[in-house]
Amino acid sequence: MPARIALLTRDLRIHDNPLLSGEGEVVPLFVLDPRLGGLSANRQRFLHQCLADLRATLRERGGDLVIRTGDPVAETVRLAREVGTTTVGVAGDVTDYAQRRERRLRDAGLDLRITPGVTVLPPGAVRPGGGGNSYRVFTPYWKAWERSRWRVPAATPHRIAMPDGIAPGPLPETPAGESPDALPGGETEARRRLRAWSREISRYDEEHDDLAADNTSRLSAYLRFGCLSPLELALMAKADDSPGAQAYLRQLAWRDFYYQVTAAFPKISTQAMRPTADTGWRYDEDALRHWQDGLTGVPIVDAGMRQLRAEGWMHNRARLITAAFLTKHLGIDWRPGLQWFFRWLNDGDVPNNSGNWQWTAGTGNDTRPYRRFNPIRQAQRFDPEGGYVRRYVPELKDIDGGAVHQPWRLPEPVRRGLDYPGPLESHRDEAVWLRD
Repeated sequence: MPARIALLTRDLRIHDNPLLSGEGEVVPLFVLDPRLGGLSANRQRFLHQCLADLRATLRERGGDLVIRTGDPVAETVRLAREVGTTTVGVAGDVTDYAQRRERRLRDAGLDLRITPGVTVLPPGAVRPGGGGNSYRVFTPYWKAWERSRWRVPAATPHRIAMPDGIAPGPLPETPAGESPDALPGGETEARRRLRAWSREISRYDEEHDDLAADNTSRLSAYLRFGCLSPLELALMAKADDSPGAQAYLRQLAWRDFYYQVTAAFPKISTQAMRPTADTGWRYDEDALRHWQDGLTGVPIVDAGMRQLRAEGWMHNRARLITAAFLTKHLGIDWRPGLQWFFRWLNDGDVPNNSGNWQWTAGTGNDTRPYRRFNPIRQAQRFDPEGGYVRRYVPELKDIDGGAVHQPWRLPEPVRRGLDYPGPLESHRDEAVWLRD
């Protein structure tokens, strides 16, 4: 049986990785594309930590991680010739970049085999009635997703057999990143955190919106890079009948939902899914910069934006509040906000970051696109004692109780922006952002 190449992309793990299971020799390959290296220093650091961890794990099993730098298709073709094979496996993905890579690999004459692993269910596994390709509304998708038949997880290999004589290539130097308090990458760390989270999941339903308590899994970056199998998490949650586990299962379905949305609408990061709502935006660099820097004068917004910079992550509720403030209160186009999140978030991926930004801006899958959220009311509900705000906005640490949520020192660009879509009015608060 000839060797095969496992082109690893968003599946940097050995547990439930169909590319690494099975008989015969396999060459695990990761190609560092220089075109992607400058998108996010945080994600680049996280990725390099993942690669170092995966190489160590593969070497423990007799294999190795082959690392190349350059165009992924050209480097894969080059290695295939060196190995003497045409068989290449890659996990199915939905972005424009991934789809172009698949087409080019096939055009290069390779026997390309697409495997699952990036989502619980592959996009297109469940389809709406009437012949549509994807669901645009979550609830019917969730019902179909929950009752669908899931695949059996791939066996974890105890030994990795590789052909002799292949130079593995050096590990890339790990950059410093921009967020000093970001979590480290790698499957080893991911599984340690998963074991700890499995003991806390029963409380998720009650506490996941509590900003100060921060009782979320913090596993989203590990899912984004495939250090954890989403199927493994879903099976764990499905086997637990606690309300917390079932609530977490629903969030994994939201993750899959946006993957099937992106498969049908690959321009989700740049083009509005609802073009009629994508009008009337303001373009105010000063107001945008105050939002980016966490200096809007609205404490709950500033706390979220400062957490983003410090940790390369933001609490799910704060993501909603900050995104809604930019788009619905300052009236600024959702695309600069999305790109700012992409710069900092370790878990930033196209389907979920872009899908949730469009939902919040009213240009995406929300059935009521003109709803608005009052950040003061959100803060009072989900950070009633102000612990979250004081943690990230130390200027307000001496203000007692809920008074910490009142706007203070609103800079002129923000004040000017608030006069555009309307003041900080009270509105019924309803929210769905993919929760972590």
